[in-house]
Amino acid sequence: MKKKIVFLLSVMLVMILVSTQTTHAATPLLKVGSKGSAVVTLQSNLQTLGYEVGPIDGIFGAKTKTAVQKFQTASRIQVDGIVGPQTQQALTKALGSKTTALASKSTTNPSQKTQAILSTAKSYTGVPYLWGGTTPSGFDCSGFTQYVFEKNGITLPRTSNQQYQTGTSVSFNSLIPGDLVFFNFNSGSVVSHVGIYMGDGQFISATSGKGVITYGFTPYWKNAYVGAKRVY
Repeated sequence: MKKKIVFLLSVMLVMILVSTQTTHAATPLLKVGSKGSAVVTLQSNLQTLGYEVGPIDGIFGAKTKTAVQKFQTASRIQVDGIVGPQTQQALTKALGSKTTALASKSTTNPSQKTQAILSTAKSYTGVPYLWGGTTPSGFDCSGFTQYVFEKNGITLPRTSNQQYQTGTSVSFNSLIPGDLVFFNFNSGSVVSHVGIYMGDGQFISATSGKGVITYGFTPYWKNAYVGAKRVY
């Protein structure tokens, strides 16, 4: 009888090991040098969680590895810059938590959300400009928009170029308060400046000359205007 029990336990152990190995094999390891749609998904997920991955190009490079390591550190799992089963499970859990949080925040009345965003933005009027600044000690243009929206439960990527790639495009005549408005003053660039539309032909942004300030669409700004995005 004992021998039979031992035999059965041995069989069960083998089955568990095989199942574990099969599961792990089904989850491909992603690391520096990996390419393809799985890497695109990884980069998009990391960006959604607020990690800087550079361009979402399906190429697992140095920036993607750094983002993975930061995520692993935050998740208190092995920090190796490689996305295996453990890291993938942590990503799935983190994305689920973020989706739940966003869903609960989305119950806020849109007009209330807009008023909160505009109020937050105006409260920082006069804050000085700081290249690379992302706090009330000093903002650059995209640092300002990112901070204001983050304070109201909306996550934006870091740079104006990245922010221009989010949301839904809006025509100039369809602008409503809370839309992001984009401008370009640099030759060879698509976007070099971003602000928040306030309504009545005005927007607020962090400018290098006057810090956070509200402007109207004067000819100077209209000539540099690129487009607008609605992100909530």
